[in-house]
Amino acid sequence: MLTRTVLAASAAALLASATGLSAVAASTDIRPAHPAAAPAAVKPCAESALTVKATSSGQDHVLRLSVKNHSSRACLVDRVPLVTYGDLDGAAVPFPLSGSSAYTLDAGKTAHAAVRSLSASGDSDARSVGYIEVAANPEHHGKKFTAASLSEPGGLRVWAPVTTLWQPTRNLADEALAESDGAGVLKV
Repeated sequence: MLTRTVLAASAAALLASATGLSAVAASTDIRPAHPAAAPAAVKPCAESALTVKATSSGQDHVLRLSVKNHSSRACLVDRVPLVTYGDLDGAAVPFPLSGSSAYTLDAGKTAHAAVRSLSASGDSDARSVGYIEVAANPEHHGKKFTAASLSEPGGLRVWAPVTTLWQPTRNLADEALAESDGAGVLKV
């Protein structure tokens, strides 16, 4: 025990001489008066802090989606945009296949996704709807976009829709959608 004490005292003295402190100050456990605050946990985005948009892409049956965080803090949206078509059951399937997880959306930033509503224009099983709804989190009500506002005044045709995950840029969202084979079947 005496050896450890002598070694500790010697180490403190060496540190003190190197830093200009006294040996007593160097061997004393100095702690701040107030512990540093832990970083705040990132919380889900309030729907009112987000602007969700859907626009025509110029490609048949492909829409571009975006969500912008207008709050002063980073917040979480679901990794996959929730895209539903009219009163039809179900939602667009994510590509690549993904479980539910969070995507951090920094303050003032925008995330992008792309969705293909129809696998082939001649698909006889396709339905036509007058609107879609897009939500950044499943708990949100989402925003409704009419077919006419998406350059489809006759209705949006849909069958086996596919959506990308949120991406930091529009180009990455377009590239992710292009990785699906375009026939409504996901490549694995």
